[in-house]
Amino acid sequence: MKTILQGTLAMMLMLLSVSCRSGETEFKTGIEVLKKSNFACLQGKRVGLITNPTGVDNSLKSTIDILHEAPGVNLVALYGPEHGVRGDVHAGDHIETQNDPVTGIPVYSLYGSTRKPTPEMLQNIDVLVYDIQDIGSRSFTYISTMGLAMEACAELGIEFVVLDRPNPIGGLKVEGCYVEDGCFTFVSQFRIPYVYGLTCGELALLLNGERMLGSGARPGESAQCKLHVVPMEGWTRDMFYDKTGLQWIASSPHIPQAITAFFYPLSGIAGDLSAVSIGVGYTLPFQLFAPVEGTINPEEFARALNDLNLPGLHFRPIYFRPFYSRGQGTTLTGVQVHITDPAAAPLTDVNFYVIQEMHKLDPGIEFNLDRITKVCGSPFITAKFSERYLFEDIRDYWYKDVEAFRSLSARYYLY
Repeated sequence: MKTILQGTLAMMLMLLSVSCRSGETEFKTGIEVLKKSNFACLQGKRVGLITNPTGVDNSLKSTIDILHEAPGVNLVALYGPEHGVRGDVHAGDHIETQNDPVTGIPVYSLYGSTRKPTPEMLQNIDVLVYDIQDIGSRSFTYISTMGLAMEACAELGIEFVVLDRPNPIGGLKVEGCYVEDGCFTFVSQFRIPYVYGLTCGELALLLNGERMLGSGARPGESAQCKLHVVPMEGWTRDMFYDKTGLQWIASSPHIPQAITAFFYPLSGIAGDLSAVSIGVGYTLPFQLFAPVEGTINPEEFARALNDLNLPGLHFRPIYFRPFYSRGQGTTLTGVQVHITDPAAAPLTDVNFYVIQEMHKLDPGIEFNLDRITKVCGSPFITAKFSERYLFEDIRDYWYKDVEAFRSLSARYYLY
């Protein structure tokens, strides 16, 4: 009898698991919704597509191949952001124009001699489609590519379509000040906070609606494009990526898992300092902090950070040896960050608190904070912080634009 009951219970658990997985597949990204509409907004049009390996449907089929095969859709050009449309280019490497090896369709580079589509690149299309998985931080270059492409379409009267995807860190977190004059770059393209709490479709609506297209454009300064966002089905603002039921595809070589999207804003600013390793080159990219030269007692380092009582975070001593990048071949001593409550954790604050505690433990470390001025988006932030290396000196400034942005961005919520 016990064996029968155990077997029945196991069967019930298996069926429940299958049922849950079936429920998860009800979640639809923009490409799934587009398929369901029989590609209505693209019918009879010459289509260009900006995408990379993250542009897939729920069965992991590439959006490139889906549009190439779609009846009534004429896919005529592809546009490659950083890492390329098939993900075959290393971070930072320039991409050359070529033909896609699978479809034979021309691929134009948006990470080579130009990062904004030229009129020649767009001359044979009626509509430009964007389908890339974002991670919710303004220094991740794909949203810069999106905005520059929207600007080009506005200038040429070409329709722009965004196939929306979830923000993997949800739609509630907003952290960091607006980018200020003199700090606009490809990793700080727009006057928005560092963590902006929008999907790529919502961000496109905001940039277009507020006329903020173009690097550093203030609201009302730029033209608007003919924008259409194909929304998701099933996403809510409090939903992290693991709740969508979707498979994660590395959005760049160092964002291998969905959880890495939380670690990227937590360490990416400090990671621009040559004195600091953040685990890039090891198996835990963006999850570690260690000085590259000299040593800090990792137990003291972890204790100092844990004594700050940052919600949703725990720091653990770690020794690691990077396989490449900073500290290659040497044993580094530092801390690993564990996110125990993603909703509560203040992500970007950690960059500054880590530098603060490193400086206390070893004042001889030369951080050269000028290196992070543009990624922070404000010369005041780095100038003021360098005076005493205390986050309390800049915290109010770092968060001064958050509530204004929440109010502004709420006008463009789709979910």
